[in-house]
Amino acid sequence: MALEVSEFPGLNASLNATSAVMLLMGRIFIAQKQKNAHRVAMLAATASSSLFLVCYLYYHFHFRILTKFATPGWPKTVYFIILGTHTVLAAILVPMVLLTLSRALREKFDRHRAIARWTWPVWMYVSVTGVIIYFWLYVWFKP
Repeated sequence: MALEVSEFPGLNASLNATSAVMLLMGRIFIAQKQKNAHRVAMLAATASSSLFLVCYLYYHFHFRILTKFATPGWPKTVYFIILGTHTVLAAILVPMVLLTLSRALREKFDRHRAIARWTWPVWMYVSVTGVIIYFWLYVWFKP
């Protein structure tokens, strides 16, 4: 069963939402010193974000769809601010996640914590704004 073109944006938003939930759960688990639950949640966030990236790239390269935001005025300004910060931080996030994950998997937990303090909020912002961008484009201000 193949996905229809129109299903990709919703799938991508769902994967971003899943990442955000897993990130939040991972944060709660580590604060409660539940290391195994933290590991599972963070690996799930990594898997969800990775699957999002694959689906996003497939959608844009395979279908060559460029999304345009048609609503003028303040919604367009806010949309481009969110999109711009989301895009820049998403590009920075990939190596941050890889570094954070590699340190955890190699059990270099002091170094893992040092980078995770920066990675987690950036990752959460990118995941949440990914969902917001979906709603902005396809629900609240759809053409």
